[in-house]
Amino acid sequence: MILNHIWGLYAHPKEEWQTIEKRHESLMYSLVHILTVALIPTICGYYAAAHIGWTIGAGDPIKLTQTSAAIMAVAMYCALIAGVFCLAYLIHWMAKTFDSTPNFTQSLELAAYTATPLLMVGVVALVPILWVMVLAVMVAMCYSVYLLYSGVPIMMNIPEEKGFIYSSSVVTCGLVMLVAMMATTVILWSMGLGPQYMA
Repeated sequence: MILNHIWGLYAHPKEEWQTIEKRHESLMYSLVHILTVALIPTICGYYAAAHIGWTIGAGDPIKLTQTSAAIMAVAMYCALIAGVFCLAYLIHWMAKTFDSTPNFTQSLELAAYTATPLLMVGVVALVPILWVMVLAVMVAMCYSVYLLYSGVPIMMNIPEEKGFIYSSSVVTCGLVMLVAMMATTVILWSMGLGPQYMA
């Protein structure tokens, strides 16, 4: 089953990482996992933006036109998938520094399952209140970082001390990548590719 590791990553993460390390599914398996889970924030975000409207403070809900919301949803879906692949590349690229020799599939597995809580929290977009979304994303981000720290030593077959430094390096690079994606979004919006709001 495509999503068979998700419950284990929440219920008993270290044991589940060991199971993932023993099985090592194919590249296609990891790809299907990412493509499937990334649909959650995409569909929920589209529905919230086009049909419910976002509430910021005490004002009226802000809605996008359906066309604009669809374009934003597709762009977000592509960005999420690209982000996971960039994270996998970073994990793979840094491996030699920490005396690990994973193949790209192992790096992609680690990136995909680490990003899963952040992708799944997209369901909270169905309650489009800004402070609720921010709180939920913060909790999901903390758990994703925990999964990374617990998964790196197991998946990369390195001692926990090295795993801590390796994970910290990946988190730092990941934050830089996130800022770069946000800056790209701002630039694209300033060029006239921003959302169109309903009157």
